[in-house]
Amino acid sequence: MANTDFPLIFERSKEGRTSYSLPELDVPEVDLDNEFDDSFIRKEAPDLPEVSELEIMRHYTALSRRNYGVDSGFYPLGSCTMKYNPKINEDVARFEGFSHIHPLQHPKSVQGAMEMLYDLQSSLKEITGMQEVSLQPAAGAQGEWTGLMMIRAFHEANGDYNRTKVIVPDSAHGTNPASATVAGFDAVTVKSNEKGIVDLEDLKRVVGEDTAALMLTNPNTLGLFETEILEMAEIVHEAGGKLYYDGANLNAIMGYTRPGDMGFDVVHLNLHKTFTGPHGGGGPGSGPVGVSDELAPYLPKPVLIKKDGMYQFNYDRPQSIGRVKPYYGNFGINLRAYTYIRTMGAEGLKKVSEYAVLNANYMMRKLESEYVLPYDQHCKHEFVLSGKKQKKLGVRTLDIAKRLLDFGYHPPTIYFPLNVEEALMVEPTETESKETLDGFIDTMIAISNEAKDNPEIVQEAPHNTVMKRMDETTAARKPVLRYTPEV
Repeated sequence: MANTDFPLIFERSKEGRTSYSLPELDVPEVDLDNEFDDSFIRKEAPDLPEVSELEIMRHYTALSRRNYGVDSGFYPLGSCTMKYNPKINEDVARFEGFSHIHPLQHPKSVQGAMEMLYDLQSSLKEITGMQEVSLQPAAGAQGEWTGLMMIRAFHEANGDYNRTKVIVPDSAHGTNPASATVAGFDAVTVKSNEKGIVDLEDLKRVVGEDTAALMLTNPNTLGLFETEILEMAEIVHEAGGKLYYDGANLNAIMGYTRPGDMGFDVVHLNLHKTFTGPHGGGGPGSGPVGVSDELAPYLPKPVLIKKDGMYQFNYDRPQSIGRVKPYYGNFGINLRAYTYIRTMGAEGLKKVSEYAVLNANYMMRKLESEYVLPYDQHCKHEFVLSGKKQKKLGVRTLDIAKRLLDFGYHPPTIYFPLNVEEALMVEPTETESKETLDGFIDTMIAISNEAKDNPEIVQEAPHNTVMKRMDETTAARKPVLRYTPEV
C-alpha cells in the first residue's frame, strides 16, 4: 500500500502535465505500419506518469534523502567494508582522457589508459606477493570463480581429473562454496577449532588425492588471523592441492604480510572494497586475480603486457581459460583504485591496516561487557559479537539491528558467520573518527539496557523510520517489483 505522506510518481500524475519540450519535427514522417511487422509496433502508449519538471525534481530529491549511504552516515557492515570513497578518485575518473575513451579504440590511441592498468597490475603484484595479475574479473565473486577455473585448468592439464573437491572453512565467505560449485567442484567443509581458526586435524581428515584446493579467507570472517596458515599450506600442497586466498579482507593486513608469502597460489581482491571504489546494490566492482608462475599460463585473455615500449593485449595464450568479461575489466573502478594506491603510497596503505585493526579492537573491547564475545582475542579489521545474552530476554539480534535504525545507524551484518549464534558482525573501517565509534558504542550499550528494562521497545523497532518493520520473508519470496494501479 502506498505511503499517503509520500505519493508514488504515478500518484502524482495529472493528465496533461508535462516535464519536457521537444523541438519541432524536422525529419520526414514514416508510416510504421508499412515499414515493420505488427509485432514490432506498440499497440498502446505506455502508461507513464504525467508530471511537471518541478514535481519530478521534488519527488526524486525526496527519495534521495531517504537513501542511506557511506556519505550520509556510519556503515558498520561487517565483511562488506563500506568505507568512505575519497572524492579525488571521482575527480580523476572524470578526466576527459579517461572518461571519453572507448574500449574498442586502437591500443596506440589509449596508451595512457593502458599504462595506468599496467601500473595497477604491478602495484597489486607487489601488495599481494603474486607473480602475475589479471584485472579482468568484474567483482569478488567472479574473481573467485576465475581463480578456481584456473586451478581446474591446471589440474586437468596435468591429468588430475579426480581432483573434484574444494575445501571451504565454516568461517568462510558465503560466496566461496557457491563459487566452487559454479566452477564444477564439490565443496567440502572444514571446521574451526576453539580459537576460531581452521582445525588442522579436521583439515588433515578431509584433504586427499581428490582435493583441488583449499579456499581460505585470512583474516577469516570472524576477524581472526589464521596463525597456522603455513602449516595449512604445507598440508594442502603435499596432497597436490592449491591454496586459494579470498582477498576480501586484505584491508587488515596490507603492508604487514602478503598472501604470496603465506604460500597461496591464487588470490582475488575486492578493489571496490579495500581500495575505495563505490559499490553496493549489485555493482560496480572489480575483482582482480593474482597467481603464481605455475598458474600464469591459465590467466584470462587477453593479458596486458609491455613490449617494445608499447602497452598491448596479448591474445596468444593457448592455455588460457578464456575471456571472463568483455574488454578488460571495470575500467572506472580500476582507475579509482589506482588513484587511491598512488595517493596513499606504501606507508599510507600500511596505515590503513593499522587504523582498521585499532578501530575494530577498540569497539570490541568497549562492547564485550554488554554482548557475548565468542572468541576473546585480538581481532583484525572486524569482530563478531553474539546476542545470546539479549536473546534470553526475548530480544533477538534482528531486533537490535532494527532498533539501530531509530538512532540513525545502518545495522551491522547479522546472523553471519553461521558458526556464531545470534551473530553481530561489525567492521568500523579505518576511515571513521573516534567520535563516530563512541557514538555507535553508546547506542549499542543503550539498546542492551533497553533489552533488560524495556524489551518491547526493541522488539517492535524501528519506530522513527519512514517504514516500520516489514515482513522480510514475504518481501524476499514474493517481491512486488512494479506499480499496479488500484482498480
